[in-house]
Amino acid sequence: MIKVKVRLRPIASKLNLPTVLKTTILPGDSTERLFIATQVGEIFYIGNGAIRTFLDIRPRILKLGVSGGGYDERGLLGLAFHPQFYYNGLFYLHYSAAGTQGPGAFSEPFTPNPCDPGTLSLRWINREAQYDHIDTVEEWILQTNGQPQKRRTLLNLRRPFFNHNGVNSLNFSPETGKLVLTTGDGGSGYDPFNLSQNDMEIAGKIIEIDVSKNTFIDNPPVVTRFNELPASIQETLTVIAKGVRNIPGISYQRFYNQYIKYAGNVGQDLVESIFSFVHYKPIPVTRLIQASFLNSESDQEGFINFGWRGWEGAFPASVIRGCTANPTMDEKTIAYYDEAVRTSARRLLPLTGYFHQDPRPDKFGGTALTGVQPYMGNGIPGLTGSVVFTDLARNEHSQPPVRGVLAYTRVKPDCKLHDFSVIETDYPYGSQSAYYVSLGTNMDQTRLYLGVYGSMNVTDFNQGTVFEIVP
Repeated sequence: MIKVKVRLRPIASKLNLPTVLKTTILPGDSTERLFIATQVGEIFYIGNGAIRTFLDIRPRILKLGVSGGGYDERGLLGLAFHPQFYYNGLFYLHYSAAGTQGPGAFSEPFTPNPCDPGTLSLRWINREAQYDHIDTVEEWILQTNGQPQKRRTLLNLRRPFFNHNGVNSLNFSPETGKLVLTTGDGGSGYDPFNLSQNDMEIAGKIIEIDVSKNTFIDNPPVVTRFNELPASIQETLTVIAKGVRNIPGISYQRFYNQYIKYAGNVGQDLVESIFSFVHYKPIPVTRLIQASFLNSESDQEGFINFGWRGWEGAFPASVIRGCTANPTMDEKTIAYYDEAVRTSARRLLPLTGYFHQDPRPDKFGGTALTGVQPYMGNGIPGLTGSVVFTDLARNEHSQPPVRGVLAYTRVKPDCKLHDFSVIETDYPYGSQSAYYVSLGTNMDQTRLYLGVYGSMNVTDFNQGTVFEIVP
């Protein structure tokens, strides 16, 4: 693959963690504006060279950084504008709700032990008491006076742990016109309750919501399973995919009269993976519930399965036993062999993957995938038609400052695992760390935007910068 070098042009600085970067045209406006949603609950847009506040829901957001030394994966996680936003003013939010903090499903970190069957078949019990927080998905409207107002709540989801809630988790499908919600597996590590493969569990899925249907329910019950939802809400939902660990959204690339879908799956210990698919057969939630009631398996031909927790990208999910004397000799043991076998024929193979440790001089060791976007512009010729992705921090086992990674791959109709190449940048961060926390694009995918933060602690404020990636 050819080497591509780009520049990073700062657009906005001194922001809190920029989790979502999207553009839209405001009602009555004629210019496409960049919107920036921060993890702590602010939404800004760039207007006439100035940063303007669109909405501030910080009081609605759960208090972040109270445990784990300031690192947190909750907060404002999703923002999506209705395809007819210019005319109807509708937009959608996904966030961790204030006042919902619980003790968590476990008191200690979890690692499966292949020699102890008890660790391989855990169940999430006493869910109403043993949970971490509640995520909510809401519909809002930009009123004619220019003030946003909440209209209704679509879902209230109880989450077992603080992490793996998804990020950039709301997007509209240009194929179906439905709102797409990408949920992580609920957190901890290794998906201890195997929620991602359980058809009744909302965690670990990609879900379409038909927002054109009115459920006439203003405040839905707090749930973790599809069969706990009222029937009128069940009828608005279809499931596109399961086997998701944690996912930085879904993106669409028009290809003649169809769309290629891209979704990244954040890895456990070995590899970060990017998947692509064109054809799929979503399953109505009502059909999944009926199959569960009859104790039968619904027809899942054409249903997307990313393979987690049996598979971590192209590899069977493994437990790593460290070799302190020689890390290159670390032992990797298949964690869920039986599940890897059961899902081996049904899972979707990744488009590409990159490793947490990679000795090749032209590659890099990654930490966590944070964004996947197709680029259809001509401004950066080496990237035209490619798929660009970001990793949080280059894994060099060295001292700070930390640097994120920008890279790309290409789609070829050969059914092979594709190569990738690092995109070179020369922005002078100096002694400041630069975690690459988000990647965005404009409406026709001819521009790319990068969100960078100087710390991974949400309690370290105003260290964010948003760049446009330019030739």
